[in-house]
Amino acid sequence: MSDSLDRSTKISLFKEPVVKKLCDVLDKSSSKGWRKLGEIVGNDRRFKVSSDDMEMCSLKVLQLEGSPSRMLLRLMGERGCTAGHLMDYLQTLGNTDAVQCLKSSALQILIQPQSVALISGHNLRLSCHAVGKSPVQYQWFKTKEEVPNSTSPDLVISPVHLKDAGFYICRVNCGDAFEFSQWAQVDVLNVAMSCAPGQSYHSLEGRLKLVIQPQSQRLHVGENLQLECGAVGRPIPRYQWHRNGVPIPTATKRRLMIPHVMQDQHGRYRCEISSSTERMWTNEVDIVIDDVYAIGGGSSDFFLNSIPEQLYATDKVALLIGNLSYQNHPQLKAPMVDVYDLTNLLRQLNFQVVSLLDLTEPEMRNAVDEFLLLLHKGVYGLLYYAGHGYENYGNSFMVPVDAPNPYRSANCLCVQSILKLMQEKETGLNVFLLDMCRKRNIHDDSTPNIVLRVTANIVFGYATCQDAEAFELSSSGFTNGVFVKFLKKRLLDDEKITVVLDRVAEDMGQFDATKGKQALEIRSSLSERRALTDPILPGDSADLAHAHSRQWGKAHELPESMCLNFDCGAQIKLGFAAEFSNVLVIYTHIIKKPEDMSFCQAHVTDFSQDLDVDPKEMNRETPEETGIYFLSCSLPQHCLYTRVSSLQKLREELVFTVCLQGTFTAMDNDPVHWTKSINIGKPLIARLDLHRAMRRNSCLQTCMMPHSPSHSPCHSPGPEHRLHLHHGLHQAQDYSRLSPQHLYLEAYERPQGAVGGCGDSYYENLSQSHYEAVHDSAGGLSSSPGRLSIPIEASDDITELQTVFINSLQLHQQ
Repeated sequence: MSDSLDRSTKISLFKEPVVKKLCDVLDKSSSKGWRKLGEIVGNDRRFKVSSDDMEMCSLKVLQLEGSPSRMLLRLMGERGCTAGHLMDYLQTLGNTDAVQCLKSSALQILIQPQSVALISGHNLRLSCHAVGKSPVQYQWFKTKEEVPNSTSPDLVISPVHLKDAGFYICRVNCGDAFEFSQWAQVDVLNVAMSCAPGQSYHSLEGRLKLVIQPQSQRLHVGENLQLECGAVGRPIPRYQWHRNGVPIPTATKRRLMIPHVMQDQHGRYRCEISSSTERMWTNEVDIVIDDVYAIGGGSSDFFLNSIPEQLYATDKVALLIGNLSYQNHPQLKAPMVDVYDLTNLLRQLNFQVVSLLDLTEPEMRNAVDEFLLLLHKGVYGLLYYAGHGYENYGNSFMVPVDAPNPYRSANCLCVQSILKLMQEKETGLNVFLLDMCRKRNIHDDSTPNIVLRVTANIVFGYATCQDAEAFELSSSGFTNGVFVKFLKKRLLDDEKITVVLDRVAEDMGQFDATKGKQALEIRSSLSERRALTDPILPGDSADLAHAHSRQWGKAHELPESMCLNFDCGAQIKLGFAAEFSNVLVIYTHIIKKPEDMSFCQAHVTDFSQDLDVDPKEMNRETPEETGIYFLSCSLPQHCLYTRVSSLQKLREELVFTVCLQGTFTAMDNDPVHWTKSINIGKPLIARLDLHRAMRRNSCLQTCMMPHSPSHSPCHSPGPEHRLHLHHGLHQAQDYSRLSPQHLYLEAYERPQGAVGGCGDSYYENLSQSHYEAVHDSAGGLSSSPGRLSIPIEASDDITELQTVFINSLQLHQQ
């Protein structure tokens, strides 16, 4: 086994490419796959695999991209199985493809060709670089045909024409071994259809360039609608067409074709163009569909009068906060997943989203201040919060990660005070989605009173009812909380926001795992059919809106990728991606290695102490190893990855060191080091300096000054303000009456239906509140930190607004 992995190597130490290739083979084979391997291993007393273990492996098929083989290999690795043992098992199994996965390859492709979109007449270059034990030969193909005279690592077509568009692949030979690169798509755009001068737009990072804009059209019923847009860039852009702000299903090509249009397909169309880290929009164009039978020579006046008046937002802004890594309270998992999923959905609805994780009290207050700066007349403002919290006297408090134990209102942010500030901006719609428990905090005896204006544009969506908990789903990996699990299925619906939340409540009511324990509550004073899908129509203050957009853009500026040249002749690519507005991903990739260098690797180090980067989780070979669970599919392969979080704490420009380590055969393979200092300024949210204590006083004054929630008297709501919950059931239980020895509730969600449990609570320390876990056997990523899964403790309500305002709220009842 000289050309294979060392037999003593534990399989838990296998590199990710080996594991992935092996799992692909075992998962796809029915007769010689992971089940048969498990039977063989089960007969070996050293690494006995039980029937329960095999059942746990089989459940992985229920997860997105779940792999039973990966779970089986993990179990074997935990029990000390080595490469030698695995090789023997696979040979007994008779799966030669799996055995081949354990043998070291004589050929490895280091740089894969990347898909690209470019303008006709420009130069096309696709690159594929490989290393082997002997000289390497290349041959490029377009689909199945060889490209003439294309036997070098770089395929160059100069100039490129429309006929050159298509799919390309490179075959690499090294002796008897050969490998194919990944496919690369080449899209060639005709500049003759380009937008007018002055209408070519770059995205924020400057790598995408919009060159073809759609055009407004007036059609008759039954004619074909054809819209086209186009952008150039690498990697190749992705497209999603929208009508009236709502994504059109399956409309994901540069060209949108709708045959035989009908009147209900009129509206405003535009396309979202994105890459892995960038996003931009085309112009919004009007498509008018005239009825050929309309009275008055085809005039559309008659049928247009029957269409309800379209409501518009002057802009859409969302602040999403997920607190999970608490310093003095139990930690959570779901807020990170929930914030990430909602970020992507809201961006599809044209919201400018700021997504932040793990904020301290001053950071939360400053983040709210920045959010308020983006609001003005007619803007749709949305605030989502997931984390710990509580509710006293109808006011909801969000708990920062640095809150003491016990915490009080002075340590937290009051949601109603933020609403008051939003009202002063004359916003068009105020939506609060509060994913937290609503238990009372007995350590906080303040009786706040906040004077709110009577406006018909407020919607509160509470993840749970008054004096109850909100839950996470406990699983082996990351999953959504119960609220977002159902919310994300409805958020893109083109319906009034309260209708959307009504449907979410109905869905939650059918979820066996939380029946009788968590029920969505909606409070609304909305008098118009306002929807999150409403299109954006800038108002009179368009210049102000543009200035606000630039302010938002500051929090989303990524450093440009860069190539670093070292004196030894090696060339390194340094790339960046954003997982959240305050989480940066840095990756290093070897582009060029000198021929006499036997080994070459680049890593990053020496980060600012403000960021508290753990060296053990830096420079890992897979994104998941460093905590990057959401971008792993969009990041380039064969890199070293580092996740830098809490960028809001960065006080100075981000400076770090790129260290190149290499060995040379002529120098007995003794390691040699080269370093370069890199300054990338203040990336993402770091530009806004949220770490500065009390930079602005608007949010602080409303929360803590006299006549604020912390100091002003207020009367308890009368019986006329009784809440009517969805599902018509689930009055909050008096958990204090239950047996004190049962501290956790467990309910199990299984593929064939959930089995409910019983739970209890206690009031020894309600600042920590009551945490409950709901187990979801089918959710989450396969690898995750081993944290306990607990419910999101926090709550939010509006029952104690002034009497006149309370009476204007409509409590929705199913």
